[in-house]
Amino acid sequence: MLQYTGGTTGIPKGAILTHYNLVSNAVMCSKWLRGREGDEVFLGALPFFHIYGMTLSLHAPIYIAGLTIPIIDPGNVMDSLTTIQKYNVTVLCGVPTMYLMLINYSDIDKYDLSSIRWCISGASPLPPAVQKKFMELSGGVLIEGYGLTEASPVTHANPLDKTMKTVKVGSIGITWPDTEAKIVDLNTGKELNIGEIGELVVKGPQVMKGYWKMPEETANTLKDGWLYTGDIARVDEDGFFYIVDRKKDILKYKGYSVYPREVEDVLYEHPAVKLCAVVGKPDKESGEIPIAYIVLNDEAIATKEELINFVKERIAPYKKIREVVFREELPLTQVGKVLKRTLRKELIKEGETTK
Repeated sequence: MLQYTGGTTGIPKGAILTHYNLVSNAVMCSKWLRGREGDEVFLGALPFFHIYGMTLSLHAPIYIAGLTIPIIDPGNVMDSLTTIQKYNVTVLCGVPTMYLMLINYSDIDKYDLSSIRWCISGASPLPPAVQKKFMELSGGVLIEGYGLTEASPVTHANPLDKTMKTVKVGSIGITWPDTEAKIVDLNTGKELNIGEIGELVVKGPQVMKGYWKMPEETANTLKDGWLYTGDIARVDEDGFFYIVDRKKDILKYKGYSVYPREVEDVLYEHPAVKLCAVVGKPDKESGEIPIAYIVLNDEAIATKEELINFVKERIAPYKKIREVVFREELPLTQVGKVLKRTLRKELIKEGETTK
């Protein structure tokens, strides 16, 4: 068995993943990609010690006798583009921040990206504006998928359809082969109807056996064969799932639930926004107020008032951001996911020092 550090709650845990778990997910990936045996070239931009990179950039390519070209520094956009062109890369597996960096690179038009067939984005929500722009620049198909360490990691993805007719932008797609999923009530665990919002739970051969030496955590996460992901979601009439937000990221403003992802998707529509994160700032009167941390595109100019009004015009009044904090960069995980818990800790610390 393999012990892999990670967890749905953000607290370091050892998820026990068997060889069967890992191999089954690699096979699912290769079937989903419709991988051409011996012909696919993967860009190894994800660290192989992370479950996302391990499965999609290492195990899956091995299963179909593919080639993976490792990138030493994923933050070096020129190196990634040069590698894609030099080795005729056909498959990219990355995170939204990677695709953001690529589309914002000033010299991207100088590179030939025509070899790209399929691109998958995971680990955090893919802004529709980023998806559209990257596809225009590369000519490849970029779809959003979903997974978590405890599921080796992938459970969902949109169809890889060049016509985009069977792709639903903003959705994490449908379940992978041999995988089941449903939405359950947060309190009762009862399965909900189409369109209702609750917790996403999954079942399949890729789901872990439990947490290493953590029986209580295991019992809270695995119930009757179902893995409780901690993600809030809904499913539509066609079986496509939509992540509304992380359970732990939902903030309460005057009793209303505000889902940061919805606000972030609006912010990404603004041409000046390169990277953003919306978190709740503790407030005595309102409980929490939505505050946006924003990194602007190079040489872009935007005021706090401009961004606040931009969101205000496109969203329900109680969801609007009340404050904007500009940063040169945001704290990221090793795969490029914004560390919101770090930002929340900063806000709590700031509140304590101003009392």
